[in-house]
Amino acid sequence: MKKIRNNVVDEVRGRLIDVGGRTSQDLGLGRIVGQILVYLYLREGESSIDQIGHDLGLSKASVSIAARQLENMGLLRRAWKKADRKTYYRTADDIASALQQGLLAFVGQKIQAVAGELDNVNGKLEEAVKSPEAGKEVEFVYSRVKRAKVLRDKLAGLLDNPILKFFVKS
Repeated sequence: MKKIRNNVVDEVRGRLIDVGGRTSQDLGLGRIVGQILVYLYLREGESSIDQIGHDLGLSKASVSIAARQLENMGLLRRAWKKADRKTYYRTADDIASALQQGLLAFVGQKIQAVAGELDNVNGKLEEAVKSPEAGKEVEFVYSRVKRAKVLRDKLAGLLDNPILKFFVKS
């Protein structure tokens, strides 16, 4: 009976780790980041970098890089074992709150990156649209960039909203 339960648990873990990896990759964080987060979330206690790499079939270096990224987002915590020099990780105590805050910060960073590029291309398009040779295509792209900047400003305002921040912290 114990063998059957272990097979079911292993299958469930494997499927969820794969989904976590794909989701993380879709968000632009990389597959390994999501795999490690779900792997640790579904484990009691902490796991060493070596153990994580072995179980997921990843190199120690890639596990270490992804774990530090997750730690910087507040999703993982380092754990120490007495008389052991290995680095261990576990999920944050309040993973839901940490995930919300981490994703909010991640989205905010992405919006800032888009904002910089929109401002850059907007300046170029403003010059181009003033030119007597500017055609409909330049005017169309310029109008779309202006609309994208408005959308970016609204989204940034939403992310800075004190009510949203209150609910993320709750």
